[in-house]
Amino acid sequence: MFLPIGDSPNPRNFTPWVNWLLIGANVAVYLFITLPLSSQAVDLNDPALREFLHHLSQTLPSGVSLKQVLSHISAYDLFTFVHGYKPGAPGLGDLFFSMFLHGGLLHLLGNMLFLWIYGDNVEYRLGRLGYLVTYLATGTCATLFFSVLSGSSMTPLVGASGAISGVLGLYFLLFPRNKVKVFIALIPFYFNVVLLPARLVLGFFVIVDNLLPILISSGSSVAYGAHIGGFLAGLGVAWTGEKLSWHWPWRDSLWHLGGRGVQPESAGGKGVESRLSALRDDLRDGSRSRALQTIAQLDKHEIAELKPDECVILAGWLDESGHPIAAASLLRKCLANHQKSDNLADVYLAIGLMRLKQGQPTAAYQYLLNVFDHNPSAETQERARQALSQINIFRSAHEGRPG
Repeated sequence: MFLPIGDSPNPRNFTPWVNWLLIGANVAVYLFITLPLSSQAVDLNDPALREFLHHLSQTLPSGVSLKQVLSHISAYDLFTFVHGYKPGAPGLGDLFFSMFLHGGLLHLLGNMLFLWIYGDNVEYRLGRLGYLVTYLATGTCATLFFSVLSGSSMTPLVGASGAISGVLGLYFLLFPRNKVKVFIALIPFYFNVVLLPARLVLGFFVIVDNLLPILISSGSSVAYGAHIGGFLAGLGVAWTGEKLSWHWPWRDSLWHLGGRGVQPESAGGKGVESRLSALRDDLRDGSRSRALQTIAQLDKHEIAELKPDECVILAGWLDESGHPIAAASLLRKCLANHQKSDNLADVYLAIGLMRLKQGQPTAAYQYLLNVFDHNPSAETQERARQALSQINIFRSAHEGRPG
């Protein structure tokens, strides 16, 4: 058995009210709806029962009669059929309400454990409203992805798993340096708690717990498709957010920096070769305004020609001139274009300092740790250490607690 029980580091002096609210809502629905209805026999006069039995009859194994099944149907079984999300009869209300219904206590506890562990970091990174909207949006995407795989099935989907998988997708991309505290029990020989890289644990969740069962068609009642859909949706939100530095694109006129096709000639008559030459002249002269005018005209191939130290200077000028999306985009493109370079420490430092300036210490922490993996100079190491010392919201990377 491999059971995640905590993660590290976590934000200090931050109360994840929205995450607690979501956990409370799921628990409340279980206590006040699921639990009492599960102990009640189904009302034989309920008009929805006939439709439920009709669809149930199409999935029964041979030799099992509806009469036999009817004695084991609870009021909650009928309730989930009516209010769970059915791909064959989709409803907007069911789409959201089904996220708070669960098939049983273990289903609920497993989901809430994952939400408790991973949700606080993501809420801190996205903000309270952003986290709530993203939770519901990724849950919706998970359900719709499940629908695509299920066709016209009338088997209802219930549970927060899809939305929580969206949280895991966000966590996977946004917290690459985090660790997850995992309880390992190989009964009766081995019991231990270990810290494992978050991406290793989440990768295991996606591939072994969800993708493989889909590929081998296990026939389980678990909605693996919803888990995969939610995780992909979370990755998509995180990737887009990082690409835009978590700013609305219309607030930065240069947000598409280097995203245009090849520009054979600029508005000022400069050719492809002369643009880079002019930009480097501006860098040597310290001509910020001319440099920003020139870099706005570069295409992706010209951006790829910029050296890491040039990217750092230009990104600083862009950020100081009110172009944070373009600045972060330039630095990320630099990392992608110079993956084999041993001169990337200053690039990671620049992104980390930029994130810290933007009030995103969780993101800054991830980038600043990367500085020490890329042969930094003594000055760069000291600047990274000073920046890390400002991030007092984090616990030691060797500590762990439930999220």
